[in-house]
Amino acid sequence: MTLPAHETDSTVPREGWILYDGRCGFCFRWVHFWMKVVERRGFAIKDLQSASADGSLQIPQENLLDDIQVLTRSGNLESGANAYLYVARRIWWALPFYIIFSLPGFNSMLWWGYRWFNRNRYRISRHCPLPEQTPTGRAPSNGI
Repeated sequence: MTLPAHETDSTVPREGWILYDGRCGFCFRWVHFWMKVVERRGFAIKDLQSASADGSLQIPQENLLDDIQVLTRSGNLESGANAYLYVARRIWWALPFYIIFSLPGFNSMLWWGYRWFNRNRYRISRHCPLPEQTPTGRAPSNGI
């Protein structure tokens, strides 16, 4: 992965981007719920669709929405349950989650749970629709 030409060192987040499915209501709400926590740790959030369109994420379109992704400042990509572990390792109070779910048996359980939820996220999102967008394309700040 490479940074787009329009990205400068001052616009690149300290740790990287958390990239989520922007069409999934649950994903949108969950990422925005944790936004302040992850921003304090040096992450920015962006939907996968925008990251693909601006060239910062270069994966095939048919695989674009397969997993949540973390695109690190150095251009590495952490996907799926590993993306959660990557972020948890940088939050002091989430470190026990990282340590436990990095262990072989627990890591398999984390991946199983992640895959199950990932396959069913649109069923959950049906009950958790995307919020209305403001003219700037952002969700209103109330209620999230």
